[in-house]
Amino acid sequence: MSNKLDTIEIVTDYKHIQIREITDSGGYHRRVLTSDMDVSSEVQEIQDKAEEVWTDGVKSAWAKLQAEQQAKDEELRAEQEAEQEAEQNK
Repeated sequence: MSNKLDTIEIVTDYKHIQIREITDSGGYHRRVLTSDMDVSSEVQEIQDKAEEVWTDGVKSAWAKLQAEQQAKDEELRAEQEAEQEAEQNK
């Protein structure tokens, strides 16, 4: 039971690899790989595409976006905790 590679597309400015596979039952399974993921266990065609499109510039831009998003998430969490604490202390 293994999926068969059907389509590989490159999407977003961060060169995400969008994969469509055909399942044993004939349905589709879709997934997305990002440049911070390990593709060594993927089929050679996917590994080759990752090597082609995931330049150092793409990898660093994706890492920067992820770090910025994490910082925003942490800031939002801290604000929500402060609001909850203020509400409890009323």
